[in-house]
Amino acid sequence: MDNSLKRASKTLEFDKVLVELKKLASASITSEYIDQVEISTQYEVVKNRLNETHEALKLIIAKGEPQLFGIVDIRSIIKRTEIGGALTAGGLLQVSDFLRVSRGLKTYLKKDSYNSDEEVKLEYIDKLIEDLYTDKRLEDEINSKIISEEEIADDASRELLRIRRGIVAKKDSIKNKLNGILSSHADFLQDAIVTLRDGRYVVPVKIENKSRVKGLVHDISGSGQTAYIEPMAVVEANNDLKELYIKENLEIEKILKELSELVGETSEEIKSNQEKLIELDFIFAKARLGLNYRANMPKLNREGRINLIKAYHPFLDRKIAVPIDINLGIDFTSLIVTGPNTGGKTVSIKTVGLLTLMTQFGLLIPADEASEIGVFEKVFADIGDEQSIEQSLSTFSSHMVNIVYILKNVTPNSLVLFDELGAGTDPTEGAALARSIMDFMLERKIRCISTSHYNQLKIYALTTDGVANASMEFDVDSLSPTYRLLIGVPGKSNAFEISRRLGLPDEIIGEAKKLLSSENIEFEDVLQSIDEDRTKIREYREELEREKADLEKENKRLQSKIKKLEDQKEKILEKSREEAKRLLLNTKENVDIILSEINEARDKISSENSKKIQEAQDLLRQSIKNARDKSELEITKAANPIREIKVGDKVRTSLGNLATVLELPDKKGNVLVQSGIMKMNMPKDSLTRIDVQEDTTKNNTRSILKNKATNVKSEIDIRGKNFEDAKDIVDKYLDDAYLSGLKSVRIIHGKGTGVLRQKLREHFRNVKLIKSYKDAEYNEGGDGVTVVTLK
Repeated sequence: MDNSLKRASKTLEFDKVLVELKKLASASITSEYIDQVEISTQYEVVKNRLNETHEALKLIIAKGEPQLFGIVDIRSIIKRTEIGGALTAGGLLQVSDFLRVSRGLKTYLKKDSYNSDEEVKLEYIDKLIEDLYTDKRLEDEINSKIISEEEIADDASRELLRIRRGIVAKKDSIKNKLNGILSSHADFLQDAIVTLRDGRYVVPVKIENKSRVKGLVHDISGSGQTAYIEPMAVVEANNDLKELYIKENLEIEKILKELSELVGETSEEIKSNQEKLIELDFIFAKARLGLNYRANMPKLNREGRINLIKAYHPFLDRKIAVPIDINLGIDFTSLIVTGPNTGGKTVSIKTVGLLTLMTQFGLLIPADEASEIGVFEKVFADIGDEQSIEQSLSTFSSHMVNIVYILKNVTPNSLVLFDELGAGTDPTEGAALARSIMDFMLERKIRCISTSHYNQLKIYALTTDGVANASMEFDVDSLSPTYRLLIGVPGKSNAFEISRRLGLPDEIIGEAKKLLSSENIEFEDVLQSIDEDRTKIREYREELEREKADLEKENKRLQSKIKKLEDQKEKILEKSREEAKRLLLNTKENVDIILSEINEARDKISSENSKKIQEAQDLLRQSIKNARDKSELEITKAANPIREIKVGDKVRTSLGNLATVLELPDKKGNVLVQSGIMKMNMPKDSLTRIDVQEDTTKNNTRSILKNKATNVKSEIDIRGKNFEDAKDIVDKYLDDAYLSGLKSVRIIHGKGTGVLRQKLREHFRNVKLIKSYKDAEYNEGGDGVTVVTLK
């Protein structure tokens, strides 16, 4: 990493940011990796780093934290398997965890693991995760045979299970024998217990009775009162037990060896995961830090532009800190920040420098997402009192050493931060040096921010292109800084005003003013005037913003009201449609009654009139059916509406029916017409005149209907219809059959579930035309056909 970046990192306390970042890493090996990552000066590298951090942040928000456990330095473990060595149980479990975290990350990326409906689009992280090697078979093999670092599963192999069962049986046999000895030699024993010495079962015997118990002495207690004797009766059994333990250890070594060989077969693939997992842990740690800082990803540029909006120093308490808006490299390349001590000048320029370093490291920054930062080749910062006791350097000398270093190493694509440039020496000389240094930066268009108290630099910024003033606002009334950074406004010293408010006599202040040059007094007056104007402008702006907020609130209220009215309108229309449907159904019921009465009277009228009535019935049924099939009755403007109209004209309505004009249009343009027995008001522009040809066509149509009525078949097939459709078809058919003079007809409805047959017969009870009905003969359809006899 460039030396200027190292020095700036220390000065701007970027190392403290890295300390916080390391705490958020899941693995200690990742913390070591972070120490090796450098602040980049390459645009594409910075862009990729920011994008991957931003992707990780979105994933955490959408899916929660990934389980980044088990990330260790696996290289030494894998190396042992590559040279034929066997791993310990603990080493094998580390391999299993290492593989499991890789598999877990792939599962983490799957869409069905989202906590959010919004899909996170990935371009960087998914490639890293997809390249991870996984081996579920090896994981399961290790986990099924190893319970912990100290314990191997009994069923890790058949031989191990047999040996361990033998050990349990042998232990039980030995204990049973020893319990018998305890019972028969209770007077000789120190305690009636069985214990172990050197892996062999023994009994504690009083030292004076040791010769009375035959066996091998394995130990004497520290007090010398107890001898631990292995009775001869269990010596052979203890030997067998020890042999079983040796076999158990050999079998365990064999199992571990076999598992280690499996690991060795995929050693290269497993090793390849290490760098990817560390990188992923690093990326997610950056994302967690971004969450802690409530940070966003800034826009990048190669032109050295800085435009921070509502930016915070990451170490300040967001509840009380005041955000800053600051820009550089857009309208000017140099910025001079003035204002009182403790007003926030130093914090402001440190914020700019630190957020720049964070961006180039790949971290999100605590600023608005519309903020913009350039990628710089070098960053220099001369900030704070760096007086060196060891080198006997004064504050001025210490600053000047830094400045000399900066001037020697600075490049056009650099960011330079000066705190109190030229301070610590004679003000006249210090101001001259400061201006000369600023000229040096300006000529090379180096991005430079400097804090200062010198009026000469304020005037310099006002009169020089490419240089701008900025100031930290100070509230004279409360005698406290507001910490707001104001671009384009030089700071006023406020020394006289502050002194007056603190109680300094006016005569002393007046004498002090006399000592100032007229130019300085005029300049301070200009600054005061600017400050007053700025205050008024800010008040106006705040008032406008309040009014804007009120207008937006009112607009939202009105929009909500309009939406409410639209919803009410739709509900009213829907209610009207439902009412129309209800009226239509009532009308249909009334028409059915009328038709029934007409049928009763049909035998009393002439054949010609009977056929006219039949046509009217057909028209009514068809009109009702059409109206029922439509969700609403719609009256539309005719394509060629009638122009002149008089009573008695034959017209066609937009509903499609023929009508006669009864009255001329009223004031609203509605015309009273009669269609059949119905009278209705229709808009004039919905009516079309009927010409003679169309009327003739209608007469021809009626003639066709009459001929059709005289050629009715003796049966009708309604299989596959539902009852409602079948009922209309059958009613029409029965009317036609009656007019044709048929006495008996067949209704073919099929057998099926019998529902259609049953409902039709219930309906036939109310049909006046029907004299009787019955099932057809067995060979003519049986109960799948109803034979109807007409009156």
